[in-house]
Amino acid sequence: MGSLLDRMEPLLAAMPTVRSPEGHVHFKNKLLWTAGILILYFALTNIPLWGISPSSQDLFSYWRALLAGQSGSLLQLGIGPIVTASIVLQLLKGADILHIDTSEARGQVLYMGLQKILIFVMIILEAAPNLVGGFMQPDPAIAQALFGGSLFAVSFIIFLQICIGGLLIVFMDEVVTKWGIGSGVGLFIIAGISQAIVGGFINWNAVDAYPVGFFPRIVAVIASGANFLQYMGPEIIALITTVVIFLIIVYVESTRIEIPLAHAQVRGARARFPVKLIYASVLPMILVRVLQANIQMVGLFLNNVGITIFGTFQGTTPIGGLMYYLAPINGPSQWMWWAYPIVNAPWQILIRLGIDTAVVVVGGAIFALFWIKTAGLDSKDVARQIQGSGMSIPGYRRNPQVLEKYLDRYIPRVTVIGGVFIGVLSVAANLFGVIGSVSGTGLLLTVSITYRLYEEIASQQIMEMYPFMRTFFGKD
Repeated sequence: MGSLLDRMEPLLAAMPTVRSPEGHVHFKNKLLWTAGILILYFALTNIPLWGISPSSQDLFSYWRALLAGQSGSLLQLGIGPIVTASIVLQLLKGADILHIDTSEARGQVLYMGLQKILIFVMIILEAAPNLVGGFMQPDPAIAQALFGGSLFAVSFIIFLQICIGGLLIVFMDEVVTKWGIGSGVGLFIIAGISQAIVGGFINWNAVDAYPVGFFPRIVAVIASGANFLQYMGPEIIALITTVVIFLIIVYVESTRIEIPLAHAQVRGARARFPVKLIYASVLPMILVRVLQANIQMVGLFLNNVGITIFGTFQGTTPIGGLMYYLAPINGPSQWMWWAYPIVNAPWQILIRLGIDTAVVVVGGAIFALFWIKTAGLDSKDVARQIQGSGMSIPGYRRNPQVLEKYLDRYIPRVTVIGGVFIGVLSVAANLFGVIGSVSGTGLLLTVSITYRLYEEIASQQIMEMYPFMRTFFGKD
């Protein structure tokens, strides 16, 4: 792999990328860049794909909350290609197949270039099944009027639009990461899910004779004198789950182990290195869920082309075979067999629940370990950072190996515990559903990402007030 990367280095270094700022970007400018990209994101999600038929299906209907895209829009794929490419690199690097030292400038260039190539490949691989599998149907009227009835020509144009949207969101993510606050992936997830949650509270569109939104629905049900539990029971459960998830994540994000540090040359200069319970953040959970989404996408594609050996689907919902057992449960209607008309037997539902729990919990722990290694958050990299800042742990020699051994007591264990905890919480949230028809995992991600974004904004403001801290923390 190393020699192959060496031969590919000119290509990887030449990958198109957003230019990094040459110096410090003022906090207000970062806010402007972030807000501008957010506005552009909402605009792109409201630009429909030209040429699609109204009868088209959404291949990613159950995964919209995680993919941060909009069905039938220019951002059809959302962040799917970015996350899928990250999954591949995480697995290669975690398994020591990919040997790239991202702590060096050359390693960073190679890694980012390889990631960019993989993203471009994933855009094509995720765009093509939408058309080949018959999910996105070309409009026959447009084909007849402009291309002499050629549906292939319209399908090809739709394919190009989806690819262009995939490329746009890649570079938008880079703009936020380099010029804004936080990451574009996190920002887009927050934007999409927040929009859905607001709609879940105030949507007036009617289903089963009552509005979908929580507040309009409860008013309409009480005013009509209908059975309250029948029409509001699931919504009440979803509201309780939403509030509980919010409170748990806010509490857990503030739970940490603080390692004391002291400056070797400045007497009295002390600090603490926090190791949060969710040390690897919730990004590993995005990787696990998007991996599940890709598996379901393959199964649904095969089902649509007549290959049902891996499972059968009703619309976009798996109802039998391997794909049914590998699909996550989203909401009470998929597992409460005593309250909803479910075609599958209780034992099948329980097996599906057990598999989903095992995949999410184990996958969360594994991807968390891979993530801290790739992101430079493992014991070795943190020890190097502490050593470089002139700090050390009181009572221990200023030696990177000593620091690494000390940090190994906490970081790997906390990482695994945090990954398992987030996995269990994700499954529990999905079981009961949340407001806005977003998955429980989606809400969990949104709350955690928003909390960390708030912390980063506060950190940016402090460093803006005290410029010398930027040099201390390596921000310049």
